[in-house]
Amino acid sequence: MLKFRLTTLFALLPLLLLFASCDAKPTIRPLAPGATILAFGDSLTHGNGASAGQSYPALLAELLGVRVVNAGVPGEVSSAGRQRLPGVLEKVQPQLVILIHGGNDFLQRLDVMQAKQNLRAMIEICRQQGADVVLAGVPQLGLFLSPAPFYAELAEEYRLPYLEDTLSDILKDRSLKSDAVHPNAAGYRQLAEALAKLIRDAERH
Repeated sequence: MLKFRLTTLFALLPLLLLFASCDAKPTIRPLAPGATILAFGDSLTHGNGASAGQSYPALLAELLGVRVVNAGVPGEVSSAGRQRLPGVLEKVQPQLVILIHGGNDFLQRLDVMQAKQNLRAMIEICRQQGADVVLAGVPQLGLFLSPAPFYAELAEEYRLPYLEDTLSDILKDRSLKSDAVHPNAAGYRQLAEALAKLIRDAERH
């Protein structure tokens, strides 16, 4: 009887380990001393609606004590970001990339599935260059300002630390935004604080 139970346990062990790994949160490498983070995106990354020192990359650098390069281009759609990214990665050589992109695709009513493919390509380009990736969901147009579902799908597919609702919550709060689509200084600080927590919680130790 004992032998049967042990045999059954060993047979189930791989399945149990699989379930455990599925429940584990995505992780990234701990930020090395002197590490560089690349903040890649559009106007939300650039910091439209606040002064230069109040953008989320500037605030995140203070919170984490590392170099954060602001590579936000206002008005950029995801297809253009996909083309721009390799050159930025080559120049910056980041350990970690924070990817907040796609909002202009929604504003211009471009194909959502194409935006997803562009984001997928960006994630793969980052990984090919040896960089970890953190993804943030960008709200679509609509009453509830919910993130496009494909962000969560990509985060699950690639096992990425994912900031899902923070931008949506900020843009639902009039006191945290400068206009309909951009946070103000207080909103960017809230975004930076949420990203700092996500990064620290995801670091492997």
